Amino acid sequence: MAVKNKVDVRIAGKDYTLVGVEADEYIQKVGLYVDRKMNEITRMNSKLSTSMAAVLTAINVADDFFKALESEAHLKKELKHVQEELERLRNEVKHLANENSALKSRNTEMQIELVKKETELNEVRNSLDKAARSVV
Repeated sequence: MAVKNKVDVRIAGKDYTLVGVEADEYIQKVGLYVDRKMNEITRMNSKLSTSMAAVLTAINVADDFFKALESEAHLKKELKHVQEELERLRNEVKHLANENSALKSRNTEMQIELVKKETELNEVRNSLDKAARSVV
């Protein structure tokens, strides 16, 4: 069983004891976030009751939450597209590497063939030179 932490936080000038399994620092961070949101709301309209300010703060926090969910969904979709593109590029690289390898092999074969043809050509030239010298 997880150990529960009790953490005192101040929200809108009132002290609260929050209990949770999260680290003290995290619970403080959450309390500070709510306090800042509530202070932001009360600064805009100082005539709000504490309960009304708390409801508006909850609405703002819910808004932040839903926007974060929407952003997360968008980022997941974008990540999926990037992963698909990465896979496509990896396949293209593999294909091009195979094609490059085949072209290198063909190039080597053609160089060998060229050397053979040059050797034959030199032999023909030598034969023609000998024939030309023997005719003279």
